[in-house]
Formats: sequence, structure tokens, C-alpha cells
Amino acid sequence: MKNMPKLKIGVVAVSRDCFPESLSVNRRKELIKAYQEKYGTEEIYECPICIVESEIHMVQALEDIKKAECNALVVYLGNFGPEISETLLAKHFEGPKMFVAAAEERGDNLIQGRGDAYCGMLNASYNLKLRNIKAYIPEYPIGTAEECADMIYEFRPIAKAVIGLNSLKIISFGPRPLNFLACNAPIQQLYNLGVEIEENSELDLFEAFHKHDNDKRIPAIVKEMEEELGQGNKKPEILAKLAQYELTLTDWIEEHRGYREYVAIAGKCWPAFQTQFGFVPCYVNSRLTARGIPVSCEVDIYGALSEFIGTVVSEDIVTLLDINNNVPKDMYEEDIKDKFPYTQKDTFMGFHCGNTASSKLSFCEMRYQLIMARSLPEEVTQGTLEGDIIPGDITFFRLQSTADCKLRAYIAQGEVLPVKSRSFGAIGVFAIPQMGRFYRHVLIEGNFPHHGAVAFGNHGKALFNVFKYIGVPVEEIGYNQPEGVRYPTENPWK
Repeated sequence: MKNMPKLKIGVVAVSRDCFPESLSVNRRKELIKAYQEKYGTEEIYECPICIVESEIHMVQALEDIKKAECNALVVYLGNFGPEISETLLAKHFEGPKMFVAAAEERGDNLIQGRGDAYCGMLNASYNLKLRNIKAYIPEYPIGTAEECADMIYEFRPIAKAVIGLNSLKIISFGPRPLNFLACNAPIQQLYNLGVEIEENSELDLFEAFHKHDNDKRIPAIVKEMEEELGQGNKKPEILAKLAQYELTLTDWIEEHRGYREYVAIAGKCWPAFQTQFGFVPCYVNSRLTARGIPVSCEVDIYGALSEFIGTVVSEDIVTLLDINNNVPKDMYEEDIKDKFPYTQKDTFMGFHCGNTASSKLSFCEMRYQLIMARSLPEEVTQGTLEGDIIPGDITFFRLQSTADCKLRAYIAQGEVLPVKSRSFGAIGVFAIPQMGRFYRHVLIEGNFPHHGAVAFGNHGKALFNVFKYIGVPVEEIGYNQPEGVRYPTENPWK
């Protein structure tokens, strides 16, 4: 996938000068060896200049990892560590950083071979707070070489997301549609996250689209679409316009990305889009998202932001869906009850008109947008990619700046059930444990909009750590509480 940050993690070992330096040297070597044997050598760099014991060593190490083009930092406490120098290193390194510490190896070597990094991590965390430095510290940050290697690997998606956000531009077209206040987007928090935003008029997009009339590249894009759709190519007459629109967006990205490396789009798709462009953009949105360029519907700026984070964390395609409708009782009893461990309230249907990538659909066909076609000629509503979403594990999540300009988020892991949707659009039957309570006490109580990002697989742990790192207050990260654990707003007298 394109549009994704590449990672190079610099590992710098530190040592308190009254502890044997050899502890940090040897433990660092074992850590690097363990990581490379398990995860490869491409993303990890061992800083060989020195063991950081002083501010001068800190400067030398910083220059070395910058020269090696590292964009993430791991400060490794091989022993107690110098709390000032190690936190100054984190302060002056511009990318995401992590602190991890060495466990003691053997019970028969606790005199000259004892490093006390267990204690040193407390001082490191205290100093990080004093200097107001953000750093990722694992749930239990003390480990053997192999355990610390695993912790660094878990740091990867967090680091990549932070790097991505610091070089992301969201390009939007037009204001939100009428009666769409739910996807409000206070932009101050975007800037706080390091994200740039370029807001454009729909008229700008319309002009750019017509500048691509008869573009010589259109036939090649149409051929790609035909190959992708296969037997699902039910609207061949619309492909040339869709190809023209795709070229409009991809050219706009290259002409407008400016100094930013990564791009996401918040696009307009109704009410006037269909009548003026002559189609709906859903299929094109799905194709760009499949390449790692998330495109949200209905000018949902924080939806596009959430999709981008999900793409980076999962290293896979994401989609954006309405938390749309409940599963009818008869359908639940016929297809779900006694077959899956969910109550009816645990289930719902996630839907959008046709924006989900073909590879994430069990089957797909090019169709028209049924909801819009109820009030418009069918021929101007063509361009949706419809089909049931593939079954399997998912993570439903969203990052949002709500109307009070505070950052909030939610994360819920569940699955798409292998149950036919019996409906239209890009759609799936979802099941999330305790969804009914989550729906009421997180989604409704937290004033979240109806759009949710979907990552394929279980990525809750990484997303939680990303949201925490970028500054979402922990108490503002909602998740589906297990049965018996009460939400703060939940009535205790049921």
C-alpha cells in the first residue's frame, strides 16, 4: 500500500555511571539480536556510538541516530540509567519515543550483575513528566531481551501513526450536506495533532473534473476497473466518468499535497453531486482507500482521520460505515441465535452506499444508489460498489473532536458474522460483545456521530496506545465494558 510511513527505530542504551557499563552494552546487543532474529533487520538500528551516561553522550547519540535517518527512538535502560540525560535525549528527538528496561537475568548474579532498571524506570517516568515529554511506556516495561523485542514490535504501529499524523494533510471538498451536523469537525484539534487541512469548494472540484474531459489516461483506468469488477461490472456505461473522477482526485493530491507526505480525503457525495457530476463517487472512494489513501464520505473530516490511523496501525485497508440499523428479530433468530454467542442487542448492521474496497467484500457488483434513486433519476446515482463485507474479526473505532473541541475516541473489537445481509450497499452483520450498552453509554452519551471506521482484525490494543500517545485523555477513550462493569452514566438499579 502507498501513502504509508516507513519506520526506522533507533535503539539507544543508557547507563548510570555508578553501574557497570557492560550491563547496558551486553544487554543492548542481546536485545538487538533478539529483535532481528524474530522480526528482521530492516526497521531496527543499534546506536553504536556510546552508552549514554552524560549529556555529552546524549548529544553524540542524538547526532548518530539522526544521521542514520531514524524516525522513532527506543531508550533502553540496560541498568538504572541517567534520568537527566536519557530524558533530554527523548526531549530533543523529534519523532515518537519509547522507554523500556532490562530485567535481571539470573539469581546467582545479583551483585555485580544487578542493573536495577526496575527502579530506574520509575525515575525516568518521573523526569519525562517534569519535562512534559510524551513517550510510550509498555504495560509492563521490564523484560528479557526477547520480551523487550516484542515490546518494541508492539511500538511499531504507534510510532507509524504518530509519524503519519505529523505529516498528514486532509483535503476536503465542500461543506457537509444539509442535515449533517453530526459530522462536525472543529479543526483546532487537527492542528494540535500535527495534521494540516485544506478545505476546498465543490465548485473547485467540479472545475477540476471538467479539466479532465477526454483525458488520455481514462481508457487505462477503465480497463483496471473492468478487471477488478469482473462479473460485477453491471454498469459499464458509467466507468469512463468514474475513471475521469479518479484521475481528478489523484492529480489534485499530487498538486496540493505541498510539503506533506501523506494525504486523506473528505469528499462530498450528495445532494447536488449526482445531478452535476452524473454519478456517485463511492466506487472511486473504495479504489483510493484500497491504495492506502482513505476517502471518507459526506465530508467527514474526522472519519478520514480515523481511517488513516486505522490504515497505518493495521497496515491494511479500512472502511468507513454507518452504525446503521439493528438486526431484525426474525433474522436474528434464524441466522444468529444458538449459532453465535451473541444476544440480539450485541448485533447491528454496518452500512455505506458502496465505498468499501472490493477485496473486503465477499462479492461485489457495480450498482446504483437506491436511497438517492428514490428521489432522483436512477442513471445519475450509478457508481456504488455493493456487496456483503467479508466475515472475520474487526475493530470498530473513531477519533473525534466533539462540539466542545475536545478529543474523544472509542474502540470496540468484534466480528463481521458470516450471515447474509439481505440488504443493499456495502454492508455487513456485525457483532460486538455488550454492543447495546456500548451504543447507549459510549456512542450516544459521548455524542459520537453515526460514522465509524472499521479495521479488519483485532487492533484495539494498538489503537488505544495511539490515542493515549497523541493526547486523548484516557477517560475519554470509550470501549465496550464487559458485563458486570458499569459505565459511569449507567443506572445501577436495573
